[in-house]
Amino acid sequence: MIQVLMCSGRTGPARRGAVGRVRSAGLLGLAGAALLAGCSPTLDWRQLRPDGWGILVSLPCRPASQARQVPLAGAPVELLLMACSADGHTFAIASADMADPARVGPALQALGAAALANVRGQVEADQPAAVPGMTPQPAARRWVVRGLRPDGTAVREQVLVFAHGLRVFQATVVGPSANDAHARPFFASIEVAR
Repeated sequence: MIQVLMCSGRTGPARRGAVGRVRSAGLLGLAGAALLAGCSPTLDWRQLRPDGWGILVSLPCRPASQARQVPLAGAPVELLLMACSADGHTFAIASADMADPARVGPALQALGAAALANVRGQVEADQPAAVPGMTPQPAARRWVVRGLRPDGTAVREQVLVFAHGLRVFQATVVGPSANDAHARPFFASIEVAR
């Protein structure tokens, strides 16, 4: 189960006491979001603590989740996905347990390459990842990407890849603008749970 802290409604301040559960459902897309002091009709932020992930993350909408087997860093792994769409953008976070410390760095590189390939993207900005409590990894990065959807429409994507122990993460915001107003609260919400 995923614990959720939700806003009291579509407007007004967030309430920490409103705890619910999110169930698995549907096919997902890309990556994650942040708990703000208030809610809006478009962005209804909720804080999540996915079981077994060891992190806290906030999304601006109710996520669907799915698990699937994918090849990553030379071996099949179970990739867990949570995603939702709000304000014309998709917010998603994916995670996998690599089981071998030697595969963590290559897995982060592969997750970044996959995010770029999904939008046939060009990197506009690149910086080291900064997630409170993450395990330091040279391959932990944050990118701003300009690319194209399969139908040829221009799209922007912001991607964050990082690790905590043997678990790797990819958080993504993708949409027409995917600017810092969309990505910053999402990425800032991600932290290793204590």
